[in-house]
Amino acid sequence: MRYVLMMALLCAGMAQAQEILPHPPASADVVFLGEVHDNPRHHEVQAELVAQIAPDALVFEMLTPEQAAAITPENRQSQAELDAVLGWSESGWPDFTMYYPIFAAAPEAIVIGAAVPRDRARAAMESGIVENFGVGAELYGLAAPLAGDQQEAREALQMAAHCDAMPEDMLPVMVDLQRLRDAVLARSAVDAVMQTGGKVAVITGNGHARLDWGAPSLIALARPDLHIWSLGQAEADNISGNFDAVLSAEPVDRGDPCAEFK
Repeated sequence: MRYVLMMALLCAGMAQAQEILPHPPASADVVFLGEVHDNPRHHEVQAELVAQIAPDALVFEMLTPEQAAAITPENRQSQAELDAVLGWSESGWPDFTMYYPIFAAAPEAIVIGAAVPRDRARAAMESGIVENFGVGAELYGLAAPLAGDQQEAREALQMAAHCDAMPEDMLPVMVDLQRLRDAVLARSAVDAVMQTGGKVAVITGNGHARLDWGAPSLIALARPDLHIWSLGQAEADNISGNFDAVLSAEPVDRGDPCAEFK
């Protein structure tokens, strides 16, 4: 067995060898497939793993429930038609050509939207995330404050993500909105398990997929009986958070996103 493993590793190290993808355990109820949104290789991996997993439901961070409800067996057969039905090209998300293969990889899976629309996010800034989330806010961890060190770490990440140009008094608000999005994503995944009784794949950014404080940690609070598995996808081995497995791809050339602030 050891000899076979060594030969496999040697073959994997040869030039032009294909990347060996991790495979979630069969016992996993909810599989999180993280991404950097505009990295094409990350979406290729997601599509490959979705085809292997054959989930009963696909939960997308990028779709609202209303968008997901507009998907039919007919319009999901055409990339152009599904793009138009979802209004994807006007949504601000990266090119639909990267995401469509994920839909196509599980043509029978129901699609669930877990996005927090902009108007709801704005309302949450006024009413607070507990009231905005509604029933179950305590169950999904929103009623309790974050530990001090985690609050500080999250605020630092928000500041860095906004090119160190975010007013400091806005940082707690941005962290709260991230917590709300995590909780909505977690609840959507749990609802998908309850609706289908089967396996669920969640397509989302790495920040929401991390085991230590993303949506998986909130599922663990609300439904500790569910088995969760999470993949993080890095660029040049750069990623924050804990995952069951991590893959790394070449970075996308984005120039300097903070150049206008300098």
